[in-house]
Amino acid sequence: LHGHRDARVPGIINVGFAGVDGETLLLALDDLAVSTGSACSSASVDPSHVLTGMGVPRALAHASIRFSLGRYSTEADVDHAGRRVSEVVTHLQTRGIS
Repeated sequence: LHGHRDARVPGIINVGFAGVDGETLLLALDDLAVSTGSACSSASVDPSHVLTGMGVPRALAHASIRFSLGRYSTEADVDHAGRRVSEVVTHLQTRGIS
């Protein structure tokens, strides 16, 4: 989990998964609206300059995805996202896919 525990923007979370490529994870999570970078640089393949600026190593920054919750996001949506991410990350890590 990247960022300060208390000083963060509500509804946005950025999480890194060591050993998993963020782009691969992003493609596997095709049923979720997630991204690998900030909204202003979503087309870039470089790791988030915000994450690297916070001291996150480049490899982990590349293994990170950003979740944004909206006004109509529900607890069920969050639960579904958590299950899907867990399934996909486990699949990628056990198969050595990165």
